[in-house]
Amino acid sequence: CPRCRYLLYDYPRPAAGVLVVKGDDVLLLRRGHTPRLGCLDVPGGFMDAGESIEGAARRELHEETGLTVGALEPLGFYWDTYDLPGFGKFPTMNWYFVGRWRRGVPVGADDAASAEWVPLSRLAAMKREYAWAHMPELFAALKKWAKGKVRA
Repeated sequence: CPRCRYLLYDYPRPAAGVLVVKGDDVLLLRRGHTPRLGCLDVPGGFMDAGESIEGAARRELHEETGLTVGALEPLGFYWDTYDLPGFGKFPTMNWYFVGRWRRGVPVGADDAASAEWVPLSRLAAMKREYAWAHMPELFAALKKWAKGKVRA
């Protein structure tokens, strides 16, 4: 801070999410809060202290949709930034898993205004609505996974 001369290090914040697949569709959320209010997002969020990456992904999925899933497969890791109004941008480390839908109706809750099933084939056309810069790369990895080309 230039005024008080306090030095704040810009450490990355860890985050985790789950791409839930139901047939040829993936579950996406509409953000209910800033930043990126109204944009498309994946169920996920910041990790709590002492929490495992998979544990955080499962917790966020349940908090934001009410869903639980069985086995998860690691999909990938992506760097990004999070712009917090009044604070600024900070780096994020984002780990993702893939899980297959088993049952239940997702309902947007917590940070999510709504939840919707989106065909994998429509993802590219919705690029302008993505909340985060890493999402095109994330969805490309998901499409490869869905075709059986990537098994983490």
